[in-house]
Amino acid sequence: MDLLLDLIVTVSRWSRSHLYDISLAIMATLFVLFGPAINAWVRKSVSGLNFFFRTLIFVLVCAIGYGLAIVFLTPWVAQGLGHLNNYGLAPVLLLIFFLIGVLADRN
Repeated sequence: MDLLLDLIVTVSRWSRSHLYDISLAIMATLFVLFGPAINAWVRKSVSGLNFFFRTLIFVLVCAIGYGLAIVFLTPWVAQGLGHLNNYGLAPVLLLIFFLIGVLADRN
């Protein structure tokens, strides 16, 4: 049991120094998974507008909306993960990536 706990602590310590990159990977993967649904909702919401406005809104949502979300949400995710102790960080990260894999498999 001590070997497993030592492994968890070691992986958590390594992960802690890379939390921003891990959070960026989580956010980017979630946008890849949920982006088509968000785009479909935007497309449906603005379908009655003029072509110019429809295109402008779609570009603003995709370029500025997704970009700002990645820039501003990634530090929050990293900060939230940083609050976990060394016995909880590695299992939570494994669970998050496992759930993302399950979501990706369903899509």
